[in-house]
Amino acid sequence: MQNLVILAGNVGATPETTTTQGGTRIAKFSLATSRPKRDQDGKTLKDGDGRRMEDTEWHRITCFNGTAKTVAEYVGKGQKVMVRGRIHYTRWTDQENVERYGVEIIADEVTFLSYGKSRQNREGAAQDNEDDDVPF
Repeated sequence: MQNLVILAGNVGATPETTTTQGGTRIAKFSLATSRPKRDQDGKTLKDGDGRRMEDTEWHRITCFNGTAKTVAEYVGKGQKVMVRGRIHYTRWTDQENVERYGVEIIADEVTFLSYGKSRQNREGAAQDNEDDDVPF
C-alpha cells in the first residue's frame, strides 16, 4: 500500500522558507485546487454571467531540502504547479489544552505548469528596457 497524492493548482502565496538547526531546508506554501460545482443531477452550475461555478479547496504543502530550495527560488504566487507527495496528518494540544488536528501534503516533487518568478522577473526587466527611450 502507498500513501500517494497528486494535486495540480495555483500557488496561493509566496512560499515561506526556513532552515532547521541541523541544516534541513523547509519551504511551505498553499495550493488552491478547483472543481466545478454540480447540481443534484450532475450538471455543472453556472453563475448569472454564464460562467462555470467552482468549489475551491486549499492545501498546505511542505517541501524539504532540494525540493524546498527549488520551490523557494522559482515558485511564486499565482503560479500553476503539480505536486506529487504524501498526506501527513498531525495532532497536537494547543495552549488552551484543546486537541487540534491538521493535514498537510509532504511534497516529493513539484512540477512547474506555468512560468515561475525568475522568468517573470526577467521578462518584466526586458519589457522595462523596451519601454525606455534611452539609446544604447
